[in-house]
Amino acid sequence: MGYHMAKHLQSKADNKPFIIYDVDKGAISRFTNDSELNANSRVNVASSPADLASKASVIVTALPESSHVKSVYLGKDGIVHGIGSGTLCIDSSTIDISVSTEVSKQVIAAGARAVDAPISGGIMGAKAATLTFMVGSETTGDFERARSCLEKMGKNVVHCGNLGAGQTAKICNNLLLAISMIGTAEAMNLGIRLGLDAGVLASIFNTSSGRCWSSDTANPVPDVIPTAPSTNGYAGGFKSRLMLKDLGLVSNAAKDSKSPLLLGSLAENIYRHISNNPEMVDKDFSVVYKWLTSTAGSSGSKS
Repeated sequence: MGYHMAKHLQSKADNKPFIIYDVDKGAISRFTNDSELNANSRVNVASSPADLASKASVIVTALPESSHVKSVYLGKDGIVHGIGSGTLCIDSSTIDISVSTEVSKQVIAAGARAVDAPISGGIMGAKAATLTFMVGSETTGDFERARSCLEKMGKNVVHCGNLGAGQTAKICNNLLLAISMIGTAEAMNLGIRLGLDAGVLASIFNTSSGRCWSSDTANPVPDVIPTAPSTNGYAGGFKSRLMLKDLGLVSNAAKDSKSPLLLGSLAENIYRHISNNPEMVDKDFSVVYKWLTSTAGSSGSKS
């Protein structure tokens, strides 16, 4: 996702230098050699997060887990060691709410500004610049400044509240997403096993009260939606192991807030099983359909 987000930012950089950093040198090489880059915005490669921070007025990060965010921001050669006064840091990672808030406060204590702005929309949304950003900020001014940047990568930028509120909204969204994907997979499997055509069943869902993103955009049954990861062997998309990670964040938040988590706990258990399968752990989370049909002894093919 970060690759496509960076491309949109660079293409709309208004002839300003664009600075990137990634521990994956292959990703850097692929980006700098991309023929679709804006020729009027020079791409510079930083040697470390601190080096990048010393040269940038706005920083956008998108990292897998809490430990990565803490390392990139607070670790050796981290962003706080090179950041300038007034620099805005936008973290679009989905991480633990307390870690997000802690990191943001340390950035602010260093003289800069920070917002949490996790993303919804997946790789498809990143490519199309239709992402939704859920933003938590200390001030309205920080949000407005972040919005001017985020609108270059998405179509919905929502102010959710104070620092950490964006993370709260994101984990609630992914809780619902996991449950709806499992429900869609289960309903599709039932209908197919009872003799319905997968395309017909999906079209009924998508014009009826069962309609949801998991059915009309990322349907888990192969060949129902041409652009869905399921049609591409469940490649790309949002990996099952990352869904399990997010459901772990949901579980932590539920314990902290003493909130019941009935379906969420079942969803976490299902994705734990999927993530223990080496053939599914790095597949899009819609692979739950394949897991379900194989568990039930069905081929999962359309009738």
